[in-house]
Amino acid sequence: MLKGLGGLGGLGDMGKMMKAAQEMQEKMADLQTKLDTIEVTGESGAGLVKAKANGKGVLSGLTIDPSIFNAEDKEVVEDLILAAIKDAQSRAQERTKYEMGNLAESMGLPRDMNLPGL
Repeated sequence: MLKGLGGLGGLGDMGKMMKAAQEMQEKMADLQTKLDTIEVTGESGAGLVKAKANGKGVLSGLTIDPSIFNAEDKEVVEDLILAAIKDAQSRAQERTKYEMGNLAESMGLPRDMNLPGL
């Protein structure tokens, strides 16, 4: 009998920790895949310009209302496009934070815990 290991209780705890770490790694991989399929839309100019991105903030589409095309408003249009893209990326970050909170809670951790990997 190995008295120094507390009847192998310490190794059992280590096994539980390893299993929990592996489970967290699998859930993080699943979340990465999910973020690829989530779509968020940012907009500017009261919806005249809309940018679509996935949950990771990768831009996938841009819609511009034709009413804003006017040669003298070129700079305004460019600003609206940039604002819509930034809004979409911001929404993607918020969604990622939300999904990470769900993952943390599902593992019995605090919702605001910063999980590694994203």
